[in-house]
Amino acid sequence: MNQVKCDCGHVNPHGTILCEACGKIIEDGTQITAEPVIDMRYEGSARRSQTYNKSMIDKVWNFFSSVKVGVWLIIVTLIASSLGTILPQEMYIPNIMPVADYYEDQYGWFGRLYYDLGFHNLYSSWWYLLLIAAIGVSLVICSLDRVVPLYRALKKQRVIRHESFLQRQRIYGVTAGSVSDQSIESVKEQLKKKRYNIREDNGNVLAEKGRFSRWGPYVNHVGLIIFLIGSMLRFVPGMYIDEILWVREGETKVIPETDGQYYLKNVDFKLEVYDKETDNEAFGDALDNAGMVAKNYQSDVILYKTKGNTVAGEEPELEEVESSSIRVNEPLKFEKFALYQVNYKLDELSKMSFLLTNKSTGETFGDITVNLNDPEKSYELGNGYSVQLMSYFPDFEFGEDGNPTTKSRVPNNPAFVFKMFSPEKPEGEVSFVAIQQTIEPLGDNEYKMAFNGIETKDVTGLTVRKDLTLWIIGLGGLIFMIGVVQGAYWNHRRIWIQRKGDEVWVAAHTNKNWFGLKKEIQLVLAGTEIKEPLDQLKENQVDEGEKD
Repeated sequence: MNQVKCDCGHVNPHGTILCEACGKIIEDGTQITAEPVIDMRYEGSARRSQTYNKSMIDKVWNFFSSVKVGVWLIIVTLIASSLGTILPQEMYIPNIMPVADYYEDQYGWFGRLYYDLGFHNLYSSWWYLLLIAAIGVSLVICSLDRVVPLYRALKKQRVIRHESFLQRQRIYGVTAGSVSDQSIESVKEQLKKKRYNIREDNGNVLAEKGRFSRWGPYVNHVGLIIFLIGSMLRFVPGMYIDEILWVREGETKVIPETDGQYYLKNVDFKLEVYDKETDNEAFGDALDNAGMVAKNYQSDVILYKTKGNTVAGEEPELEEVESSSIRVNEPLKFEKFALYQVNYKLDELSKMSFLLTNKSTGETFGDITVNLNDPEKSYELGNGYSVQLMSYFPDFEFGEDGNPTTKSRVPNNPAFVFKMFSPEKPEGEVSFVAIQQTIEPLGDNEYKMAFNGIETKDVTGLTVRKDLTLWIIGLGGLIFMIGVVQGAYWNHRRIWIQRKGDEVWVAAHTNKNWFGLKKEIQLVLAGTEIKEPLDQLKENQVDEGEKD
């Protein structure tokens, strides 16, 4: 594109409205008539999005450089995020059937549509990540489209500005007659006290301060971009882990996402509750209403690490790393992982015992103990008596077809289908046994499985967390807040004082807080021969009112 040369000799990029050096109003090299107050948002510099619109790259650039497009992308992302909370995410549903079938089974056609559109795993779905990426692209292009020409214009500005530039500033005034050098020096001293940076050229003055505040919005953008990068890195494998680990007392389990290198044993789970008589009587009424309130719950654990390489299917050899007590907000940390105490379950069913009994005589022929978390298939009682476990339903319920099924793998309501063998019944008898319920589907049996007792264990719920993106997100947030403070508590102020023959022209501009600028000029000019400039915007409004 052709460049535009101003009368002052400065060559401006195509599309420049105000000469970057002297401020003369130009358009394609031709001087034009300006409005009473010129638009100084970007110093009249050339923005690519308002200059080029020919190639496909130009059109993409112009699309993403629009603030409206950026706002709409944020709105669409917020709406999508809110829709993702209507139904539970995939990580929170029980692992008892395929995910698609679960949503359709529980929520009907809406659940199926919810799954097909990817809302079941929203924050890692391709289209949601695409929205986040589009917001990031919009921030980058919006920033570059504005900050580069703005920086160039502010960097090249001269002390002496064109008359049309001064006349069309919002704050502008002329003092006729001679003004002594002493008055000019007094004004300069007052400006320095106000922390203005003074530049002079042939008796003309440019006082400027707070230029760094103009970069506040772009610092915000940098912070947001870094924040978005950190958020998207959470979907890179190994960068962010947030898994739930349930471990029963006495159980040793592999810690998720550690490649089988670390194991955790739950030695003991402890729960302390508030007692209104011993802790604090003042909370007695509250405790009566709330019931049991946990004062402390902790897991006493042992962390193990495997020795050497473990062959698949082989029991790993473990060595103890450390013993620790995990409490709320007091995690166990190792390498880049942390284990947080987040939940617990008291008295979960662990084992159930049954007696093989003759129904008519009440005689027993031995007992079996079923491990509800790892049941055996058959149990030998001797003397020709044995029991076979044909089916096991940890969380029993009857399905819509009337057949028994399980809601989850947790033994909340266990039920069993036993086949009992005896010398009298070598072919076996089938019995369905649940809590307070026994069904003999093939007719009356001679033998039954009589309930003989239970064992329970406490279960601790731990969160396994690893976050390598936290410092990136924190850095982005810090930079964003710096930009907020930078742009909110400072403003860019400039005051031009130029001699034009026997007159002294005063013009001023700020990006915000015009009242503060006018008050500052009033104090600086007080006691000098220079008249206080007027607010042309308000003067024009008054003139229009008088015409009406």
